Amino acid sequence: MNEVLRQSLVPDLWQNCVDHLAQELPEQQFNTWIKPLVADVAQDLSKVTIQVGNRFKLDWVRAQYASRIVALLEAVSGQPILLELVLAPRENPIKATALPQSFKVMGAAEPAGLSATIDSAVVPFKSRLNTALTFDTLIEGTANRMGRAAAMHVASSLGQLYNPLFIYGGVGLGKTHLVHAIGNKLLADNPAAKILYIHAEQFVSDVVKAYQRKTFDEFKERYHSLDLLLIDDVQFFANKDRTQEEFFNAFEALLTKKSHIVMTSDTYPKGLTDIHERLVSRFDSGLTVAIEPPELEMRVAILIRKAEAEGTVMPEEVAFFVAKNVRSNVRELEGALRKILAYSRFNQKEISIQLAREALRDLLSIQNRQISVENIQKTVADYYKIKVADMYSKKRPASIARPRQIAMYLAKELTQKSLPEIGELFGGRDHTTVLHAVRKMTAERQLMTELNQQLHVLEQTLKG
Repeated sequence: MNEVLRQSLVPDLWQNCVDHLAQELPEQQFNTWIKPLVADVAQDLSKVTIQVGNRFKLDWVRAQYASRIVALLEAVSGQPILLELVLAPRENPIKATALPQSFKVMGAAEPAGLSATIDSAVVPFKSRLNTALTFDTLIEGTANRMGRAAAMHVASSLGQLYNPLFIYGGVGLGKTHLVHAIGNKLLADNPAAKILYIHAEQFVSDVVKAYQRKTFDEFKERYHSLDLLLIDDVQFFANKDRTQEEFFNAFEALLTKKSHIVMTSDTYPKGLTDIHERLVSRFDSGLTVAIEPPELEMRVAILIRKAEAEGTVMPEEVAFFVAKNVRSNVRELEGALRKILAYSRFNQKEISIQLAREALRDLLSIQNRQISVENIQKTVADYYKIKVADMYSKKRPASIARPRQIAMYLAKELTQKSLPEIGELFGGRDHTTVLHAVRKMTAERQLMTELNQQLHVLEQTLKG
């Protein structure tokens, strides 16, 4: 390998690997296991040393991600690479013998719910909050305005209205950002508050550990004493009877003491499957809000803001180009941005529409190949059990007109076609007919849970 090229790869090698993993892994996994890692790349690219926070995380990263990390590093560098995982050095380590007897270990070496005194310093309750996810860093738009307003209210009026708050929507739309923002706002206003953010899988794991070790008293002390419980992806409780039982108990205990519960899910409460009915009724007893895919202006704002956070200026015309082509969710937008920034750094080129097109060529190719107006018409017709021909016929019964309007709405949302072009493909209809359908579906989607769920299913089907 050319020595100049080798030296230019050193600072970017790990970042390129992280960029790939961010696109491959669920956000929760990436933020928990990959994002905190610190890597040191040898000048000759022969070795990458990764520092991990503790022994448990080191073992987990080695078992779950090491082979994939090596494969990515070698693919980018074009040569074999030795990966070494080491424990990160600790500042002012405290020996175990220095711990007072009042300090209790919970679960996997977690501090107990109550603060403990170590060498006269107070160790606060471990909230697991991501301090970067605040209301200030959340881009507001039509897609999340109701959810943001409800979240702000919860953060400032804990235990009162909207309890529980149930936030649902597709992957990567910002549900996790909202729940962390609630916790960070409350913690800023009340540093002594007991707040815990967890993914539903962690709750399942905690129940299993408590069952195996017969430590349900400690489990209940931890979860039933909270002021605010933030829990992501409760659909993972499906078919786990003991977990659902323990969550129901925790739910009742927290509501009784006027603590607050905020949950997220990929679907609305009554759309959850294999969850006990009494639990579903509790989920649905407070306020349920949907987070929608972001509209164009919101996507542009997100790209510009995220680029600024990376210390880069993204020209507005480039942001519009990307936003028009990446429509589904915030996570895909962030992935597209990372690709563009990495491509710009690697090739030492200014960010432009042409560069963005080159960086995203695989994504754009897949998108253009999969989603067409004809594909949308066929998918919607199959879903609502009508004929494809009805999409461009002059028939007007509700059983046909409504699916036709839905197909028009999806054509506007998921393709680059103009309103007149869409109208032409729906039997030569005027563009005002398409505009009416788009506005009608946009408004009704905000109000009708069942319609929103149907549209979500159709979007996920079309995007593959």
